[in-house]
Amino acid sequence: MLKSQNIIKPTIAVLLLVSLWGCGSSPSQPTAITESVTSSLATADAAPTAYMAQAAKATTPLQQQRLLLLAAKAYLNNNQPESAAEILASLQKNLLAEPELQAEYRYLGARVLEQQGRFGDALAKLQFSSDWQLPQWQWNNYHQMRVRLYEKTKQPMLQARELSDWSQYLSAKDAQNLYQQIWTLLKSQPENALEAQASKGHDVMYLGWLQLAYLAKHYAVDPASLVSHLDSWQKANPSHPAALQLPADLQRALSTKPYHPQRIAVLLPLSGERADIAEPLRQGIVAAYLAEPDENISLNFYDTAAGADSAYQQALQNGADFIIGPLLPNEVDQVLKLQQPPVAEPQAAAMAPTSQPNIVVTSQPKPPELFLNHTSRLVVDKDNYYFALSPTQESADAAQRMYQDGIERPLLLVSDDNIGRRMAESFNVSWQSLTNEAAEVHYFSADKMRDTVQDALGVSDSQTRINQIKNLLGNQIKADFRSRRDIDAIYMICSNQSLPLLKPYIDVNFSVFAEPVPIYTSSRARQDDSHQTVQELNNITMSDIPWLLQNSADSNVAALWPSWGNTQKRLYAMGYDSLQLVNKLAQMRAFPGYQFNGRTGQLSVDSDGVLNRQLKWGRYWHGVLRPQ
Repeated sequence: MLKSQNIIKPTIAVLLLVSLWGCGSSPSQPTAITESVTSSLATADAAPTAYMAQAAKATTPLQQQRLLLLAAKAYLNNNQPESAAEILASLQKNLLAEPELQAEYRYLGARVLEQQGRFGDALAKLQFSSDWQLPQWQWNNYHQMRVRLYEKTKQPMLQARELSDWSQYLSAKDAQNLYQQIWTLLKSQPENALEAQASKGHDVMYLGWLQLAYLAKHYAVDPASLVSHLDSWQKANPSHPAALQLPADLQRALSTKPYHPQRIAVLLPLSGERADIAEPLRQGIVAAYLAEPDENISLNFYDTAAGADSAYQQALQNGADFIIGPLLPNEVDQVLKLQQPPVAEPQAAAMAPTSQPNIVVTSQPKPPELFLNHTSRLVVDKDNYYFALSPTQESADAAQRMYQDGIERPLLLVSDDNIGRRMAESFNVSWQSLTNEAAEVHYFSADKMRDTVQDALGVSDSQTRINQIKNLLGNQIKADFRSRRDIDAIYMICSNQSLPLLKPYIDVNFSVFAEPVPIYTSSRARQDDSHQTVQELNNITMSDIPWLLQNSADSNVAALWPSWGNTQKRLYAMGYDSLQLVNKLAQMRAFPGYQFNGRTGQLSVDSDGVLNRQLKWGRYWHGVLRPQ
């Protein structure tokens, strides 16, 4: 405390001095500053008290204000925003009209707000006039901080625009890194968002980036059309940096040939105990084929019930040039084993890389294949793709969604089973990549659900304290329990049987003193439409495939298979998407920014050939899950 008072006292003395300077007249010409410590506002290497001491001896308002700004910067460098804010407040009324001082004043004020966690206010504060003649370091600080604030407020489009503005102040060589950042941000945005942003009108540079990202997404599946549209874009933007050198992944997409198979083989368990699982998939594939019939393409199904390896070999003998399936994990492993090259000689094997022991890379010629499941032993091949309705992908996507919603401290309530634990781990991996912090996880069993909720929300501890007080002062004491206030969301990982039990436990264990937090869950917890959903599920936010969040899924499906629940409908949608993906997969892999809006989600392909799904979200209201 004494140390804090010693800092504030000279600050107050300087503030009084500033007010006295404000009463005098300013010189008509700025006085040159000769002291090395005030030669530039760019850096503040000395202690803040040293700058304030010099400010007390300053002979001109300009010299004094430069020193006070350096003192404020030094306080911010020491993570003392309150002291910096006090100095800036003293300068507010009498700050000289020098652009360099005005700009630094706003920049430091924004830094104060940033250190206080007020990122939106910091953006509003940090506004420079385009008419100001400022040194390069000051423009760099300005744009760099605005880029950082847009990132913290999760506004990637505006972050890219700011990077584009900043790049125009740099040499072509120095701007290269910024160009890559712009492209990385924009290529991950949905096609409709890029189109909407471009329609608002921007400067030529940023508008060019938006148009390029849109073209890349819209025409990625058709390289010939993409080449034509890129040629027109380059002619319209001859000096744009991307016109001089296209992004590397876009160049790869241009040189990648799409798949155009004529004989598509589908490997599924058409008989036996697993046939019921495969039937919705088969119907979805057939529906997609009939929706866009092509007499040049044949579609043939092969039964894997007697062995996926034999079905695969039969498809090859019949001339299949693209394969969809198999479905079950053990069947996927059977086919992958067939595709592996012969065992290497001992000496060659000893020289093989060992950094990824679970990945086998093969270059054996074979038809491209879209496996309908993941496998623990991922075989990476340029023509291998893996598509699954993965619950772990869904929980990772939930972490992304909650982060975008501004959640900072989520609490996970997870069913204590294999799927629940895998989903919780996947969520945490994604969450830590975004925030560098782990989420808090509590596992519950069916018979301990209430106890787990009370422990997780801090109700058990609160009730214990109440009981201790009653033991001391008597039972006539009345007290309400208190729940935790340090969490801002709950993510429930549970089945649809557990959800109607778990949600009420959460509701009754939020105290009257705490504001209820948003509650999220996954599609595993969704109630089938044939069941009456209880009102207690209101306000739950849930992820699911886009097709099942429409006002009504395909009416033909409901008419043909009225007994199907949501699980069968998701498999049907997966089958539909799998056929539609065939001629898009090569470009999706070459250009990761290209996403396909399928029935099962917004789909993209990573470098290993794994399809990632970004789901849609809905919210329960009056017993109905309504799209957001």
